[in-house]
Amino acid sequence: MSGPPIAGTAGYGENASALADQYESIAFSYVHRDVAHLIPAAPVRIADIGAGSGRDAAALARLGHSVVAAEPTPELRREGQRRHALPNLEWVGDALPGLSGLRGQGRVFDVIMLTAVWMHLDAAERAAGMASLAALLAPQGQILMSLRHGPVPDGRRMFDVSAEETIALAAGHGLSSHHLSTREDMLDRADVHWSFLGLRRI
Repeated sequence: MSGPPIAGTAGYGENASALADQYESIAFSYVHRDVAHLIPAAPVRIADIGAGSGRDAAALARLGHSVVAAEPTPELRREGQRRHALPNLEWVGDALPGLSGLRGQGRVFDVIMLTAVWMHLDAAERAAGMASLAALLAPQGQILMSLRHGPVPDGRRMFDVSAEETIALAAGHGLSSHHLSTREDMLDRADVHWSFLGLRRI
């Protein structure tokens, strides 16, 4: 992906290999146990925004879905491509808030996944990002996202984003919440917890 670095990706490129190992150490089924039942069983079009190492995108592709993994950090994208080469998994260099590559192609998706991504955007970026996500969502489609709550690691850019704020922002784009749950940290960090949120067209 050309252009200036994406602010929210700070701290990821230089640690891509170690981060990929960390991501891959946790199973997709464990991370997404709260929302797995919302993912259609029949094959659908899925976008994994901020795909990281491709753990989730690959798991979804193995379930038969047609998956686009959008990852703005070149080093992480290369890790993902190396680890997960599947015929129904397409890697692209695209980023929130604009997602200009996918939007420019007129792509639409039945499910859009954002795992540990949304909290990297500031308020203005979240407003623009929700508009981008809504534009990529097919009729009857849904967005499944996780929100991280807790201290910001050194060298990272993160913001404290509540589920309530996110639901209100989504409502302005014709989306309603159909799932909200909270859970402990998957890496057993005592000061970190997560919200899992499902949004769909009203």
